[in-house]
Amino acid sequence: MYGAQLISAMRRRHAGIEFFGAGGDKMRAAGCDTVVDAKDLSVVGITEILSHLPRIWGLFHQLIAAADKRKPDLAIVIDSPAFNWRVARQMKRRGIPVVYYVCPQFWAWRQGRVRLLRQYVDKALVIFPFEEKFYRERGVDATFVGHPLADLARPAISRAAYAAEYNLDTDRAWITVMPGSRRNEVRMNLPVILESVAKLGSSYQFLLPVAPTLDRSFLKSLLRSRDIHLVPQALPALANSRAGIIASGTATVEAAMMGTPFVMVYRVSTFTYSLGRRTVKVPHFAMVNLIAGKEIVPEMVQHDFTPENVVGRLHEIIADGPARDRMIGGLSDVKTRLRQADGTDLDPADRASEAIFNLLDRPGRG
Repeated sequence: MYGAQLISAMRRRHAGIEFFGAGGDKMRAAGCDTVVDAKDLSVVGITEILSHLPRIWGLFHQLIAAADKRKPDLAIVIDSPAFNWRVARQMKRRGIPVVYYVCPQFWAWRQGRVRLLRQYVDKALVIFPFEEKFYRERGVDATFVGHPLADLARPAISRAAYAAEYNLDTDRAWITVMPGSRRNEVRMNLPVILESVAKLGSSYQFLLPVAPTLDRSFLKSLLRSRDIHLVPQALPALANSRAGIIASGTATVEAAMMGTPFVMVYRVSTFTYSLGRRTVKVPHFAMVNLIAGKEIVPEMVQHDFTPENVVGRLHEIIADGPARDRMIGGLSDVKTRLRQADGTDLDPADRASEAIFNLLDRPGRG
């Protein structure tokens, strides 16, 4: 999604520019020749990734071979640090300038890896306000361009129209559940979410937006006969829901942008958690809490992620009252912070585009 936004913004400035690389449906629709499909790189975790390494290694070399053949003027890598810092290193060795858009969260863990950005990246474009200072203090040329989701408009579809389209009951409150965008995330998170759904009961209807990186058939096989409505897009579901059960990640920012109260959940393998937890350097897991500098949404991670905890915290924010009002106010503040970049009317993708063309225009860059 971020790549598609950036491609569109860059083409507004330079209509003839061409793109190729790793991406998904939205980047293809924006005009990128996707040499590697993002679905094939969609794995998270330490133990979880091991069985996928041979395939990912092959795709990596496929991408580098395409770059050697096409000889790009610039490489833009987006998120996915384990894969992309290696891409950046190969591009740098070939004399190709590198921009990192949506930088790795090295401020959260493995801070020593900032050296990789210093070595292989010419420009870092960060999407959280505290990141610019963190990276600049460590010798990285970083600029905060704003979060790509901060300017998302609330979907225009009414609750009644949405209900008619997806056969929903307007007399019941809706809860959006988002177990993750990768198969192994869904396998870890969805079972407890389903137990929570069962405890919440028939007073609610549950919507599950199908992430672009997942197959509908895969989700149906896990849901079996559960009364959960699969819907194609996250934002209309979130905007029309009373609350959400959201796995840690970009979806939590989407919920914040829609002003939908939610609880954050997440689980990985015991081995991954035991290794990773010791290296985490931040007080919160949920991105909205990190941006706010305090807990706005409840975090239920690993052993705290139980149906009882999810249901208990959800009941606090579903009902009208001070707890719900506080969360809505906190989410609104997060949205404001994510939009504050340079004081101009440019959206984040346009700011990123401007920074990229400024890099290309530097003497000796062509």
